[in-house]
Amino acid sequence: MESGDLERERLDLLQAALDHINQGFSVFDAQLQLVAWNRQLFEMLEFPLHLARRGAPLSAFLEVNAARGEYGPGDVAELVARRVERAALFEPHSFERVRPDGQVVLVTGAPLPSGGFVTTYTDITREREQQANLERTVAERTRQLRQSEDWLRLVTDNVPALVAYVGPGPVYRFANRRYAKWFDQTVESMVGRPVADIIGPALYPELEPHIMRAFEGKAVSYEYTRTRAGGRVAHMRSTLIPDRTLDGRTLGCFVLSLDVTEHKRSEAALAQARRMEAVGQLSGGLAHDFNNLLTIIIGNVLALRRKADAPAMPDLSGHIDPILQAAQRGADLTRRLLAFARGEASDARPVRLSSLLSGMEGLLSGSLPRGLTLSVTVGERDPVARVDPAELENALVNLVLNARDASPDGGNISLVLDETEIAAADAEPLGLVPGPYARIRVKDTGHGMSEDVRRQAFDPFFSTKPFGTGSGLGLPTVYGFARRAGGCATVESRPGHGTTVALFLPLSRDEDAAGDPHECADAPRGAGELILLVEDEPDVADVVREQLCALGYAVLVTGEADDALDLVTQIADIRAVLSDIVMPGQSSGLALAEAIGNRRPDLPIALMSGYREGTASEAPPAWPVLAKPFTTGLLARTMSEILSS
Repeated sequence: MESGDLERERLDLLQAALDHINQGFSVFDAQLQLVAWNRQLFEMLEFPLHLARRGAPLSAFLEVNAARGEYGPGDVAELVARRVERAALFEPHSFERVRPDGQVVLVTGAPLPSGGFVTTYTDITREREQQANLERTVAERTRQLRQSEDWLRLVTDNVPALVAYVGPGPVYRFANRRYAKWFDQTVESMVGRPVADIIGPALYPELEPHIMRAFEGKAVSYEYTRTRAGGRVAHMRSTLIPDRTLDGRTLGCFVLSLDVTEHKRSEAALAQARRMEAVGQLSGGLAHDFNNLLTIIIGNVLALRRKADAPAMPDLSGHIDPILQAAQRGADLTRRLLAFARGEASDARPVRLSSLLSGMEGLLSGSLPRGLTLSVTVGERDPVARVDPAELENALVNLVLNARDASPDGGNISLVLDETEIAAADAEPLGLVPGPYARIRVKDTGHGMSEDVRRQAFDPFFSTKPFGTGSGLGLPTVYGFARRAGGCATVESRPGHGTTVALFLPLSRDEDAAGDPHECADAPRGAGELILLVEDEPDVADVVREQLCALGYAVLVTGEADDALDLVTQIADIRAVLSDIVMPGQSSGLALAEAIGNRRPDLPIALMSGYREGTASEAPPAWPVLAKPFTTGLLARTMSEILSS
């Protein structure tokens, strides 16, 4: 893909994302020319669509507004010139503009480091109408019911919000039960006391400017946080509405507050999910390149090992085998990281847990700080459980990282694997079927949990970490994995005595999990069949060609999809095609396979890939896919299967 095409594709992708924002959005550069925008900008402010282009001057937008009276009476050119001059200062600005049709738009702009500025436009008409209606309603009811406070309290105490009235001082004159409880007070203990005494010296300096603005006759909205009893941080959104007389005097202000803690947590969880999606996409590209390199390494090492049987090099195998094992472990590590980052669909199969845990030790040790050690202990038996190994590894990563965060002063984290028999009396409370289970315990020597925290540990979005540093989805994800596998998860903890999380997984008697199915001594060989190899990476192509030749096949190699189509059309002796999925330009191995199928439906095809494209919801390819890096044994089996089908 050319760099210009790639840049346009990225800009188009960014434009599509901006169009989903429910606010108007624009970016002007240092020359006051339009760089970016979204559809909502033109729909909300009714700009002509011919201005929706990069390079459109700011003055053109201002002329449209001035011509239809957005800026009031006056000469259009003068109105535009003043605003262009002001914009050229590139100063932060935020103001509300009431349009001729009554629409209220909040305009907020900020300068950019390289010049220019970004501006958002928010339609707050309904909010202002609601505030005005609320102000009129509350003022009217206050005047009418000033002598009927009992009735007013009956109403406000049943409203799912925090309501108060602040008089000069500022002093609380009224509060409903919810408001009083929020500040650990009673209604009786609040009324008549200064706001500073109730809010406290830590929070009052933050809220005082908003209260003063309300007493100046301005409606104010703001958010603040407060640490509740037990250390839980809560988030509140408040609106202060001045209580004004007909002659313009401010008697006090009404306070309407809503707890938005859960809303904030949901936003943080969504942001975390989006970050993980981006990590998954990045991991896919890295895995593709890394697996191509491993394909070259493994292929050449396998070729060297075949030659090591010669009498002249009797000791060469002792050096080759460690290289091959290290490369294969690198490929396995790439698959683990990719599965963890992309959250791939469940692929449950019999897994030998001792091997999986032993492999996890190297993956996790590098994530632990100095002073914190990790140990893995497996019992005498080698239990097999039917699980998705990627999901199990993901769960163990979550548990070990949680244990790390709970051990800031160092200590030990241990993974212990054994088998246990769960009797009927113990199975029912756990929601399990009585019988034998594999048990994986993750223990730490950290600060532990209180009983209240322990009971909520598996609740979604519950987290004891500071807001924004934890999603509250780690332990619920672990619990969900265990349940999908037919087991469960438990937590044992006491403050100062560390934490133990146990996973119970039903034992599987399927022993097919043992061994490596990809290598075998009697790998099927070819009989001189002509194979077309399509691979754009020359080094990878050389390795795969040599593997095919060693298996007894004749090989043609090309790196272009068009050349491959011409070859299969012109050379009838080609018996099969082996193609990489990722091809240069706009083509792909999948598209090539479909095109070959249209020309020669009887020609067998297999594909190669350094990573999985698409999502779990998409249908798998109709052809066998070799995951890079692959061994000669797996290549032999695949070619034998497609040629015999």
